[in-house]
Amino acid sequence: MKELQNDPMGQAILDYAKTNNEKNIIVTSEICEDDIIPASYLFRTYENMPKTERLALSHCSGRVLDVGAAAGMHAQYLQSKGLDVVAIDISPKAVEHLNSMDVNAECIDFFDYEKKDYDTLLFLMNGLGIAGTLDNLSRTLIKAKSLLNENGKILCDSSDIKYLYEDEEGGMWVDLNTAYYGNFKFQMTYEEEQTDWFEWLYVDFDNLETIATKVGLKVVKLFEEDNQYLAELTII
Repeated sequence: MKELQNDPMGQAILDYAKTNNEKNIIVTSEICEDDIIPASYLFRTYENMPKTERLALSHCSGRVLDVGAAAGMHAQYLQSKGLDVVAIDISPKAVEHLNSMDVNAECIDFFDYEKKDYDTLLFLMNGLGIAGTLDNLSRTLIKAKSLLNENGKILCDSSDIKYLYEDEEGGMWVDLNTAYYGNFKFQMTYEEEQTDWFEWLYVDFDNLETIATKVGLKVVKLFEEDNQYLAELTII
């Protein structure tokens, strides 16, 4: 995914930062009902973050790369704790906001990013979804690994969304032996701005562990609740 031409999330971030007026980002998928993200959710404080995010932040150390930083709530919290944080996002308007908040931010696709020697790579709010599909997760993890120092770590959360495909009897209405059930396509809309359809991955823990191990990363599950988990990956 390259830098956005239509930038609904970035526009929502700029608008809310300026006015505090609550407006919604609409996320449409081919599988389930529309998801509504209030703009204020992108500005939540540490106290209002879910346990998964608070735990991830507590495990960050050293020089941190916040991938897909959005409005920068994680980056700003880490900076307040004295960590050296760099934020990247493909949203030009989100990066404009980040820079206005004195966050060191760059508008760039993760796969084009070349600066190295980070102690922590942070992929929150299902940040590994940038892989797009399960087939591309290996490439994504190899790229992430290349940005770490030898003692570095990757912190990421995701969800096992198999439950979306279960019928009332607990059976599956999709063939799990065909395309991976966590390969999603989304479209994002905010007022007059709308993205093209884009691919986004939700990966279950077992597949994450299997693929990560193959590319030389050890995986530890730090937390799991309601089909969502937090994992830490380190170089073997």
